[in-house]
Amino acid sequence: QVQLVESGGGSVQPGGSLRLSCAASRNIFRIYGTDWYRQAPGNQRELVAAITRAGSTNYADSVEGRFTISRDAVKNTVFLQMNNLKPEDTAVYYCRVTTNIATYWGQGTQVTVSS
Repeated sequence: QVQLVESGGGSVQPGGSLRLSCAASRNIFRIYGTDWYRQAPGNQRELVAAITRAGSTNYADSVEGRFTISRDAVKNTVFLQMNNLKPEDTAVYYCRVTTNIATYWGQGTQVTVSS
């Protein structure tokens, strides 16, 4: 079993920045890739960013150049640095890890971008 806990969400004005964290209860980020998803009210959950076991990264077109995913395997934490935030980035953000046994989600952290 793996527990994932997101933190770092909040309310910011357009153009602002936030850094989300996803902390794992076990040292899994050396072994498995990690994804950040988000879900806005009335919308499906969508993939925002991903980092593979090898450290390769991918981003949704809507956040490319503004968001950066990274990890600190020693601290069992994956980060999502979000810059130049836009109102359309408002959503609950979740981290996800898929192992060879199961898929784990965190509880989510709310990000609100509004003037």
